[in-house]
Amino acid sequence: MMFSPEQKIWIGHPHPASSRLITRPGKDPKRSCMCGRYSLICIDDLGNRFRVFDPMMGSRSRFNITPGNEMPVIVRAGENHAPTMRWGLIPSWTKDIRAAKPLINARAETLGEKPAFRSLLNARRCLVPASGFFEWKKEGNRKRPVYFRLTDDPLFSFAGLFDQWHNPEGVTVSTYTIITCNANSLVAPLHDRMPVILSRATEERWLSSDPVTSEELKQILVPCPAVLMEAVPVSDLVNNTAVDDERVIQPLTSHTGTQTHLPV
Repeated sequence: MMFSPEQKIWIGHPHPASSRLITRPGKDPKRSCMCGRYSLICIDDLGNRFRVFDPMMGSRSRFNITPGNEMPVIVRAGENHAPTMRWGLIPSWTKDIRAAKPLINARAETLGEKPAFRSLLNARRCLVPASGFFEWKKEGNRKRPVYFRLTDDPLFSFAGLFDQWHNPEGVTVSTYTIITCNANSLVAPLHDRMPVILSRATEERWLSSDPVTSEELKQILVPCPAVLMEAVPVSDLVNNTAVDDERVIQPLTSHTGTQTHLPV
């Protein structure tokens, strides 16, 4: 897979026309069917961590990433590259992008069955760099946000797919989706799905240009072991999409002044 100079420029820098074409009101994350919020904090380490040929310059950490945001993904075109794409996949065959419903998640079990994803499996796989993701725990009549992260790795990746939509005027919109699987024992009390967190070994296989078999997909797109993760209750600030700083991931403290964590 190779990117033309025009595509390289576009996927690294949002095209002004696309913003008005597919901007949609944000959904309430507490009603989201799958993964609808995540963070990417260690942005300065992106180049080294993913061996990126052209690391992003001037980027900042993002603590409250929402669908429709432009974020870096890792793709392989000879070398590893980190273009920015919009979260919420728009299939290339979409006729009217204004009527399209961006696909923020893709179920691992049905990737080979869905027209929007089937053709991307062997041509447009990507890594979605992340530092953690959010889910909401029901407590009485309200839901409390919980931040999930790896205990020993501040920068990891979700399995993703991407696509590019083109219009006759030459505007290209590059978008991505995050693949989900059944939840592990840590996430399951809050939600039955979770994003696929790739190990470093499976990252390499996922970025490879070689086709993946259905059996390989079953081995790669699996829940991250719960023992490698922690769940940290956080404040309701994450519910406000305008709040995008470290406050949204700071652990709540109990009445004794200690940080609260959910058991594995």
